Amino acid sequence: MEKVGLFHFVAEPYLMDFRGRVTLPMIGNYLIHAASSHAGERGFGFNDMSERHTAWVLSRLAIEMKEYPTAFDKINLYTWIDEVGRLFTSRCFELADENGKTFGFARSIWAAIDVETRRPTLLDIEALGKYIDERPCPIEKPGKIMPAENKAEGIPYSIKYSDLDINGHFNSVKYIEHLLDLFDIDQFKTREIGRLEIAYQSEGKQGMPLTLHKAESDPDKQDMAICHEGKAICRAAVTWR
Repeated sequence: MEKVGLFHFVAEPYLMDFRGRVTLPMIGNYLIHAASSHAGERGFGFNDMSERHTAWVLSRLAIEMKEYPTAFDKINLYTWIDEVGRLFTSRCFELADENGKTFGFARSIWAAIDVETRRPTLLDIEALGKYIDERPCPIEKPGKIMPAENKAEGIPYSIKYSDLDINGHFNSVKYIEHLLDLFDIDQFKTREIGRLEIAYQSEGKQGMPLTLHKAESDPDKQDMAICHEGKAICRAAVTWR
């Protein structure tokens, strides 16, 4: 089977933001769909992992967009594994239009956990390693994100029904939605996010009281955090252009 997976999407108008562009959370959904399908087709998807009482969890994600798809654009999404370690595997993505023009790239880091203990489990390096591909992904790997929780007062939020995924935990994309909602709408009228990076540190559960924080690290970059009882359950950063 091919190492690089190709998945097709259409930028449906009802999924656009007020500017008529695909949102970053929607791009996050495309990436997770492609990652899950690519893994499933190669024997390490949701059902295969469930049989082993394990599950994939997204640990880190970086998305860099040169341009955002607009209504009815056809999106070709390529995904491939570029590294496999004992506890983590790294997966890359490229989003392009039907003529091959690149919209953007993404990098992600995944771990497998035991569904009972919620502890990391060892990966099958040999089986996963067969799908490593050296296709270029010319964006920086996810790096260290500075804490924002000590620099900015938090906005309270509690996890609700629509925030939960199939495992009953805070959906990975919902973290991104709530963090982007910290920005004033006028910011989106005049500027665009060039890079989003997020590090997931612990799982959120229904009813959990949270605080959302945003602090400027330079004029074009903000660090953010979602905290529970003062401790970050995720950290993120966005760079604007």
